[in-house]
Amino acid sequence: MRDHTFPIGLSVRLKDRTYISPGAAETYRITAKLPLTSNWPQYRIRNDELGQERVSGEDNLEPIEWGMASPHWRSRSR
Repeated sequence: MRDHTFPIGLSVRLKDRTYISPGAAETYRITAKLPLTSNWPQYRIRNDELGQERVSGEDNLEPIEWGMASPHWRSRSR
């Protein structure tokens, strides 16, 4: 069973935006860790500026580095 890799509060963007409106937010903040789905971690994410919330699997999220030299999520084994 996998553990959640990303911490609450981390800024992320979606890797695949295929079925998302062009007006949707570009960046989100992780607000909650959700139960695994098909053995894959899920997260609730939110863009406060636009008030948009989504649920996304960890495999579709990529962290945004805001000047963090070596974030702790990067050192964890996958």
